[in-house]
Amino acid sequence: MKTEYKRVPALDKCFSILELFSKEKKSLGISEISKTLNFNKSTVFNMVYTLTDLGVLENGDNKFRFGPRLYVLGKAAGEGSGWIHTVHPYLEEISQKTNLTAFLGMRSDLEAIILDKADSAMDLRISSEIGMRIPLVAGAHGKVLLSQLPDAKIEKVLQQNVLKRFTPLSCVTRKKYKEMVKKAGEDGIAIDKEEYIEGVRALAVPLNVNRKVLQVAIWAVGLKGQLKDEVIPSYSNLLKEIAKKIEDRFAS
Repeated sequence: MKTEYKRVPALDKCFSILELFSKEKKSLGISEISKTLNFNKSTVFNMVYTLTDLGVLENGDNKFRFGPRLYVLGKAAGEGSGWIHTVHPYLEEISQKTNLTAFLGMRSDLEAIILDKADSAMDLRISSEIGMRIPLVAGAHGKVLLSQLPDAKIEKVLQQNVLKRFTPLSCVTRKKYKEMVKKAGEDGIAIDKEEYIEGVRALAVPLNVNRKVLQVAIWAVGLKGQLKDEVIPSYSNLLKEIAKKIEDRFAS
């Protein structure tokens, strides 16, 4: 027997907006959405900003795109976010070969959000939950995520962020931090030696998943005793090689 219920028109419109983003595969403004769907502009405005508050959409200079919460939900839904599933075995490979915890994350405005992870099998390990937001201008992940942006955008992000002294080794000088971001872009890797958390080190590489509006990275994190100076070169090469394998998958 069919269940009787009262359909909610607002939800129909909401999903029409989300479907438009999936078809267009680019950032969209309020007027563009309203015109394409023939929806009242004020209705679109309120829905889009509500979705942005929920993290389902993300606002970049009044152009909207899918937000981090949607990717996390997609990961939970299984095949809903295929590219995250494509990357996961490579996170497992990093963790198995280094005994470090490997993360996949993306830039979300002034933060980074963890989309997936592979925990180390070691009893002593660094771990954070999927969906967790962490500061953008902190650690190796932030440097490689920012390195994917044009100079003007990097400057804007740094103007909006106060460089915080998380540890005595944190960089709190904007000019020096920009140089570190530039070097991360040139080298294809960033290193964090206790800049974000005392006793913790990390390596991060940028990742091109063929999504123009996304800045994505993978990084490996461990205690200082796990990520010693002598293993950094070999682990750096491993992360770069794995990033290249992943990018080749998305390029085909």
